[in-house]
Amino acid sequence: MTAVIQTEELGKRYRTRWALAGCTLSIPAGHVVGLVGPNGAGKTTLINLATGMLAPSAGTIEVLGGRPAAGPAQLARVGYLAQDAPLYAGLPVADHLRLGAHLNPGWDAELARRRVERLGLDPKQKAGTLSGGQRAQLALTLAVAKRPELARSSTRPGRCPRWAWKTSCSPT
Repeated sequence: MTAVIQTEELGKRYRTRWALAGCTLSIPAGHVVGLVGPNGAGKTTLINLATGMLAPSAGTIEVLGGRPAAGPAQLARVGYLAQDAPLYAGLPVADHLRLGAHLNPGWDAELARRRVERLGLDPKQKAGTLSGGQRAQLALTLAVAKRPELARSSTRPGRCPRWAWKTSCSPT
């Protein structure tokens, strides 16, 4: 089975402290998994390395057979939903969807429209005036409508059970 995430002796150092060291893992395709461990174990660091938000200090990481965030094509293959639901407060819901369509080559406009309609979101309402739950749903809509091959969420367990990945990578 092909691995969607493959690491070998992966590590990230901040000055003299290793946030993650010696992480070797293989996450197979077709699995829903969650990353668990105590605070400071390197979970967020590993996720940020996998999404290309950080560069490794040691070792290697491949996501869907390529370097994380290597370019537009690689970025289009990975979906990311941050815990704080990053949206533009001054943009209406409809403009968020238009922006998503503009930035993502695999955008599924019909999926996005149906989700917004099913959730009862007003396309003219500015994101900053939505409730916390509505903002989270809009952010999730933006993430799933790009139709990524690999989806990653930093939401708390139970919030988005179909959008997470898990490994037993040992912390440092």
